[in-house]
Amino acid sequence: MGISDEQWQSPSRLPGWTRAHVATHLARNADALTRLVEELALGRHVPLYPSLAARDQEIERGSERDGLALQIDLDTSAGRLHGAFDLLEEIPVSSVELAPGLEVETSQLPTVRLSEVLLHHLDLDVGFSLDDISADAGRWLLAWVCFRLRRRMSTPAMRIISDSGLTDRIGGSGYATTVRGSDAALAGWLSGRTGSDQLRGAQNLALPLLG
Repeated sequence: MGISDEQWQSPSRLPGWTRAHVATHLARNADALTRLVEELALGRHVPLYPSLAARDQEIERGSERDGLALQIDLDTSAGRLHGAFDLLEEIPVSSVELAPGLEVETSQLPTVRLSEVLLHHLDLDVGFSLDDISADAGRWLLAWVCFRLRRRMSTPAMRIISDSGLTDRIGGSGYATTVRGSDAALAGWLSGRTGSDQLRGAQNLALPLLG
């Protein structure tokens, strides 16, 4: 489905961001991961973004472009990242910091990117839904979301049990409410994108948006 220039400049599901903001963020995230992997291949560890202020400025500036420029940026940045990910096979597994307090192994970077694309595709609000996420992708997405929330004290304590067999304990201390459902439905709800209608045990639990 094509998106008009007017639609690109219309609000996304992310507060304060248009669809053009979301697209620009996805493109700059691809470039940041490409740079990270290429530097790792040279034996150098660098931050994902030089600074959050610079990242935010690039997103604001990029959000002013028309639809054609946005689509070209999305396609070319994704292509560069695809090539960079081929380098991961030759890079010794190590930990990298994506944000303060958020470290992952280099082998997880493709899953990190897949999760970013899936969640922000939902944020674009252009007809993509949880039902469009494949079974494998849904499981990877849920595993990543649970990893992000595993020790987040502001998240209610929960024991997550998915229909595919994935289990995790996330959130703060205290009694952990058991919540069950499909991988995609759990991931959508835990990330603050969707409601809890398709879940079991999630009543009266409110979750913030996971960026």
